[in-house]
Amino acid sequence: MANHMQTGRKLVQTTPGVAATDGDGVKMTRIIGSPELNMLDPFLLLDAFESDQPDDYIGGFPSHPHRGFETVTYLLAGRMRHRDSAGNEGVIEPGGVQWMTAGKGIIHSEMPEQDNGLLMGFQLWVNLPASAKMTEPAYQEFSPASVPLERRQNGTLVRVISGMTSQGTRGPVENNFVNPTYMDIALPAGEEFEQEVVTSDNAFIFVIEGNLLVGSNGQPLGHRELGILGEGDHITVTSENSARFLLVAGQPLSEPVARGGPFVMNTKTEIMQAFSDYQNGRF
Repeated sequence: MANHMQTGRKLVQTTPGVAATDGDGVKMTRIIGSPELNMLDPFLLLDAFESDQPDDYIGGFPSHPHRGFETVTYLLAGRMRHRDSAGNEGVIEPGGVQWMTAGKGIIHSEMPEQDNGLLMGFQLWVNLPASAKMTEPAYQEFSPASVPLERRQNGTLVRVISGMTSQGTRGPVENNFVNPTYMDIALPAGEEFEQEVVTSDNAFIFVIEGNLLVGSNGQPLGHRELGILGEGDHITVTSENSARFLLVAGQPLSEPVARGGPFVMNTKTEIMQAFSDYQNGRF
């Protein structure tokens, strides 16, 4: 049997993202999808929103179209109501997730279900392969109670949206396009977290609270920073203080990407077709 040497992933790039607004004036930080970090295949965009000022979020995201990729909404605080052109409707609550496959086209809205208090969460865009861009739209929506929470002896809490932890807890989201890992990890001060990842996956960490040391050489990653991880088959993170972070990984598609606002296809021609289809009521 071949001797397999495990390789720990190191930080290769960090970014705090850029301030942005989207929807009807919702303030956020664009962490992926900015001039500094255009994409991390298959991840096209990551927005973080966090405000207890209603003016920053009350406008929400009125009806808008998508085609060619998936949107993942994960809330940490507050409530958002979604509605779409296919008649689906529901409320996302703290710890809940909605994984929407826009496919060939859907028109949806995401509006705050509150007029005061803290609204905090993330939206991630995950690309679809060319073979699946025109698939029928679909939803995977999970309440906080149906997203598994793994409790470890050292006090670590791992909320598993997709993928499987090293201790065998599996997230409810199914995705056979990029086989994503999406975990929300709370780590007590001075504790270590380790997770195996597929060697060919692209992976990143986003620090929600506290400060982390990443890899065997303890590279620092600070509050509200995103760290892209280099090659390897596992990730080791130590908390300097009580910390919370997202760990996200997925298989790169390695296909051409053409973007046009709410549409992500493989060619400019397909983008023009998407605009035409939308304007002519074919969504």
